[in-house]
Amino acid sequence: MSSNQDHHPPRLARRDLLVAAASIVPAVVAGGALAQSAGTGAAPLAVDRHADGKAALVTGSSRGIGAAIARRLARDGFRVTVNYVRSQARAEEVVREIETGGGQAIAVQADVSDADAVRRLFDVGEAAFGGVDVVVANAGVMRLAPFGEMADGDFQHMIGVNMQGSFNTLREAARRVRDGGRIVTLSSSITRLRTATYGPYAATKAAQDIYASVLAKELAGRMISVNAVAPGVVDTPLFTDGKTPQQIEGFVQRTPHRRLGEPEDIANVVSALCGPDGDWINGEVVYANGGIV
Repeated sequence: MSSNQDHHPPRLARRDLLVAAASIVPAVVAGGALAQSAGTGAAPLAVDRHADGKAALVTGSSRGIGAAIARRLARDGFRVTVNYVRSQARAEEVVREIETGGGQAIAVQADVSDADAVRRLFDVGEAAFGGVDVVVANAGVMRLAPFGEMADGDFQHMIGVNMQGSFNTLREAARRVRDGGRIVTLSSSITRLRTATYGPYAATKAAQDIYASVLAKELAGRMISVNAVAPGVVDTPLFTDGKTPQQIEGFVQRTPHRRLGEPEDIANVVSALCGPDGDWINGEVVYANGGIV
């Protein structure tokens, strides 16, 4: 039989939490009129208040799809914990954009492959916002090579971040998300495309489909919906880096909409799942790929 400690890991002492919160990037609600983002010229993020009082935590949200999800959830009214590993400046910029739009956010460093770091990430987010209602396990890495050329280090790195990291995140989410909340993990449409050189990466993403289906059943009775979102080809460095224009165009031509997805396309799907009308979608893999598969 598991002890209470197994289900509720020790929290940091209050003083430690205050010190941690003071060292991150606090965001204060910007009341009144919305302004242009300082120094960037970016349009401010208008806030829809349907999620007022609720809190979201998004891993790997300093750039790309994760940043778009953080901004969109903030626009929906969630107070957002923005997570990063090394890109502190990018994470701080996401926080500033959220602040400018009238939202609240903090930036917290944590490597999701480290279980202790993930526990601290949740501790700080809970200390700042009083709990957590939505968790999005977005952090991920991609290394591509044919099986015969895949380096052990690249394979292990993907396992550590994509499989172990999402497991660490979902385990804490299962323990801490408040009843009625939402949990989303990022899969990939490559699990169905199965393109050459993507084998190990696709396997780590297929794990997300299983995680979502099983966790949804394990949380029965708590009204927490758990789903995987499987993007197609999205215009982010994770997809475009290392590819020639011809290779990218090949994927575009395979997509009925004849374009790459944008991070906001995926953020909109996550927003729908996390919104008031998304509770009946549970244990599913939602393919957001413009019809490529």
